[in-house]
Amino acid sequence: MASALSSRRLRALFTKEMLQVLRDPSTILIAVFLPIMLVFLFGYGVSLDTSVVRLGLIQQSSGSASRSLAASYANSPYFDVTQSNDKEALFADLTAGRIRGIVTIASDFDRRYAASGKTAQIEIVTDGSNPSTANFVSAYAQGVHAQWLASQSAEGKQTQSGGIQVMPQFWYNTALTSRNFLVPGSFAVILTMIGSLLTALVVAREWERGTMEALIATPVTIPEFIITKMTPYFILGLIAATICTLMAVFIFDVPFRGSILALYILYAAFLMPALGQGLLISAALRNQFVASQVALLTAFLPAFLLSGLIFEISSMPRWIQAITYAVPARYLIPPLQSLFLTGNVWPLLLPNIAILLGFGSLFFVLIFRVTRKSLD
Repeated sequence: MASALSSRRLRALFTKEMLQVLRDPSTILIAVFLPIMLVFLFGYGVSLDTSVVRLGLIQQSSGSASRSLAASYANSPYFDVTQSNDKEALFADLTAGRIRGIVTIASDFDRRYAASGKTAQIEIVTDGSNPSTANFVSAYAQGVHAQWLASQSAEGKQTQSGGIQVMPQFWYNTALTSRNFLVPGSFAVILTMIGSLLTALVVAREWERGTMEALIATPVTIPEFIITKMTPYFILGLIAATICTLMAVFIFDVPFRGSILALYILYAAFLMPALGQGLLISAALRNQFVASQVALLTAFLPAFLLSGLIFEISSMPRWIQAITYAVPARYLIPPLQSLFLTGNVWPLLLPNIAILLGFGSLFFVLIFRVTRKSLD
C-alpha cells in the first residue's frame, strides 16, 4: 500500500507541474505580466487625490478684505479660479461641469468683517454629482477662508479664531498621497487574481484532458496530488508579489518601513487561502471555463469591492460589512499598508496572519473532502 507521502512521487509530480507551467504561456502571462499591468494601472490610473479643481468666484464687495480673500483663492495651488460677477453664467458652468464649485463673497462681507470677524461668512456651492470632489472643494474652500482669517490675525486684525491657530500634523503619509496606500493595497487584488484564477484551472484541466484518469490509476495519494498542484503556483505568487513590491518602491516611490521577513510571512499567509480557494473551485467543478468564472465572481470581485481598498468598509451597509469578514483580502490590506507606511506593527500583523492561515486551513480541509481518486 502506498505511503501517504513519497519524496520520489512528490519530485516527479512537482517536475511535471513545473513543466506544464513553463509550457503554458497564459500562466506566465497571468503570473508575471498581469501584475505589472495592474500595478501600473493602480499607480498611474487610479488616484483618490484631487489636485487642481476649477472654481468659480463671485466677488460682490470691493473692499480691501474682500480683495484680499479673493486673492487668496486665486493664489491657492488647489484651485483654478474663474472670477466673474455674472452669477448666472457661473451657475451655468457649474451645471455643465466646466467648474466644480462656486465661492461667493457677499456685498456686505467687508462691513461684517469690520464689525466682527465671526460674521465674515462666505457662500460655497459645490457640484454634488461627484461627492468626493464636492467634499474636496468644500473642505479646501473653507480651508482657504480659515487660512486667510489666520493671516489677518497675524496682522493683528479681528478674526473668528481669536488668535488660535491649528497646526495639523500627518504621520506616516505626510504628503497625503493616495498612491502610497493604493499601490500596496492593490497587491491583495493582484495576488487574489493570480492565486485563485490559476489554481482554479489546474485540476479542471486534468479532468478535461483525460489525464486525471491516468493519475487515479497510479499510487499517487491525494495529499501528494494537492501539494504538487499548489506548490508551483505558490512560488509564482511569491514571484508576482516580489515584482509588485519592487515596482512600488523603485517606480512609484512608495516608502517601505517594515522588514522583508514580515512582508513575506504576510504574503505567504495570504497565498494559502487564495490558492486554496482556487483549488477548491477547480476540484469541485472540473470545468475550466466554469471554474474561471466562479473564481472571478467569488474571489476577484470581493477582493476588489469588499476589501476596503477603494471603499471604506465602515461606510458600507451593516449587512455588507458582515460579508466582508469572509473576504481574505480584508485581512491583507491593513497590515500590508502598515508595513509599507508605518513599519512592523506586530499587534496588527499577527492577528491578521492568524486569520489568513485559518481561512487557508478551512479551504484545504474542504479540498480534501471533495477530491477523490475516483471517476464519480
